[in-house]
Amino acid sequence: MNKVYSRIESINGSVITVKATGVKNNELAEIETRFGKSLAEVNRIDGETVSLQVFAGGRGVSTGDHIKFLGHDMQVSFSDDLLGRIFNGSGEPRDNGPTLAENLVEIGGPSVNPAKRIMAKRMIRTGIPMIDVFNTLVVSQKLPIFSISGEPYNQLLARIAMQAEVDVIVLGGMGLKYDDYLFFRKTLEEGGALSRTVMFIHTAADPTVECEKIPDLSLAVAEQFALKGKDVLVLLTDMTNFADAMKEVAITQEQVPSNRGYPGDLYSQLASRYEKAVDFDDAGSVTILAVTTMPGDDVTHPVPDNTGYITEGQYYLKGGRIEPFGSLSRLKQNVNGKTRDDHRALMDGMIRLYSQYKDTLEKKSMGFNMSAWDEKLLKYGAMFEKRMMDLSVNIPLESALDLGWEILAECFNRDETGIKTSLIEKHWPSK
Repeated sequence: MNKVYSRIESINGSVITVKATGVKNNELAEIETRFGKSLAEVNRIDGETVSLQVFAGGRGVSTGDHIKFLGHDMQVSFSDDLLGRIFNGSGEPRDNGPTLAENLVEIGGPSVNPAKRIMAKRMIRTGIPMIDVFNTLVVSQKLPIFSISGEPYNQLLARIAMQAEVDVIVLGGMGLKYDDYLFFRKTLEEGGALSRTVMFIHTAADPTVECEKIPDLSLAVAEQFALKGKDVLVLLTDMTNFADAMKEVAITQEQVPSNRGYPGDLYSQLASRYEKAVDFDDAGSVTILAVTTMPGDDVTHPVPDNTGYITEGQYYLKGGRIEPFGSLSRLKQNVNGKTRDDHRALMDGMIRLYSQYKDTLEKKSMGFNMSAWDEKLLKYGAMFEKRMMDLSVNIPLESALDLGWEILAECFNRDETGIKTSLIEKHWPSK
């Protein structure tokens, strides 16, 4: 039988303390206030002094309220009924649908045993050339999308959600503007992707502690779908908001701050989420794409800096495009040798020429005379940016590779591309 405590020692913002025994870290508790019941989670134990983070905040909580510890960590219901549904950071419906309370699974568990994993070796097609051709997304990969505020990263995630060739999409939103939440909902509904999507949404107006729960809820559900043989793509936005929520709670608890006020276990907290990415040897997979905004475009900020050590590359979103030089998918070599014989050579050749185009732009800006070769590079760079880098471009991988050859043929002679003669003879467009 669960014990009920009727004396709260202190209330500090959304953190309360109570004298209790026999409880464990991350255990859920139920607080009965004059406004109703609210959930709280144990986040610190010092002897018999137990600190709890109240989901709805400390407002309305009094020292005489009753607290009942529930004896388990936070749980989320799992079934196929989740598809098409939208929930908040407490796992409660946000879409006015019925509450789900069957087949509960605990969130925030350990990552998958390496013995149950297999090597990442399958491509996820997205229809976006800058991903499919140049930095291929691989099943079970964990990749951040580095961006600054104002870039269309939520629009990019919505496109990936609609177009990615996976079985299930799990979308976790943290600190979203309400307009962004409505954008995701409307876009996925109109695009027909909501029926294969589960959304866990925390808006900027919701309690801070719910922001911390979004990745765990999303990944717990994704793992259960994967165990049923589904390929799941988890889209998270924005992990910097997640880290800021952790910082806010740490400050409230008067923890000793680390770099820029973030808690000292920031790396471990981020890694424990990203390491949920997996390709099971006898079931499905979990792939993670997570937006990480960089305040002031500072890649040395603690959140992107720590993220870079955990993940397998990154997509760098700048100027409304996925930049080829800041982006890297370290696992693309596992798959782009199996797509089409010209994939790797065309990818390398086009990026090499685009790099020369960037150098030519600098020369032009300094007033140098443009040679015939420079003029070809300028024409090529403009076409490359418009027809392949633009995020509105939506074509299959094979069509994107054909388009790459067409761009090269319009700008250069065969012997100017630096690509193997055998591939040129096979794929060079005939006029």
